[in-house]
Amino acid sequence: MTRIRSILVLPLILAAGILLRPGAPGQVRDARPSSIHPRYEHRADHNPDGIGKFYMGREIAQVMGHQAADWLERAEREDEEQPEKMLDALRLRPGMVVTDLGAGSGYLTFRLAKRVGPRGTVYAVDIQPEMLDLIRGKMRETGVRNVVPVLGAVTDPKLPPRSQDLILMVDVYHEFDHPWEMTRAMVRALKPGGRLAFVEFRAEDPSVPIKEVHKMSEAQVKKEMSVHPLRWVETVRTLPWQHLILFRKVGR
Repeated sequence: MTRIRSILVLPLILAAGILLRPGAPGQVRDARPSSIHPRYEHRADHNPDGIGKFYMGREIAQVMGHQAADWLERAEREDEEQPEKMLDALRLRPGMVVTDLGAGSGYLTFRLAKRVGPRGTVYAVDIQPEMLDLIRGKMRETGVRNVVPVLGAVTDPKLPPRSQDLILMVDVYHEFDHPWEMTRAMVRALKPGGRLAFVEFRAEDPSVPIKEVHKMSEAQVKKEMSVHPLRWVETVRTLPWQHLILFRKVGR
């Protein structure tokens, strides 16, 4: 663990939104004025790595920008996050329709595409066109045809209704600046019985070398999902720094 932490600290400081200074080029903020809504609280005094907007007591984090895409592809991520182990826990099957929400550079998109096979489909959703351009470039290079790039919005992933077996978010949900609206739209996009999967750095573990606003506790995720027609299924706690928290859609 000591070796991994020493490898991670410098790239985090230099490249990633989770440890960048406020306003750095690797962060994206919604330029549109936020509408005042009773679901959210806005505070002038807040964490510099957050946006000053709070949902259910949690400050929403700044978004990592496309300028840090190379950091998403770093080799050390295999040890830090063990993505194949995480994907194994999802029990994906050939022919499934899944979404990589907040797909970024496509680090997980093409792993998902391999697992669902040519009869399956992976929707790669991101709000940054530059990230989708990177994914399209990889599609051309690899010849992968079962990936569908989608330009989402901050309140809607723009997915077809009742179309998804699984929507996966890896280190993403805590950056949604409209989490209630986005979750409502995700639930609409799930098939009856479809699953919503959160992979977040564990806020319960002070040894995880990630800034607090970019972590989420299991209790907080469950709290925020409790207002939607979702049922908690399981939490996988065997990853090095993250937990995988799974919910299933209730009803149609």
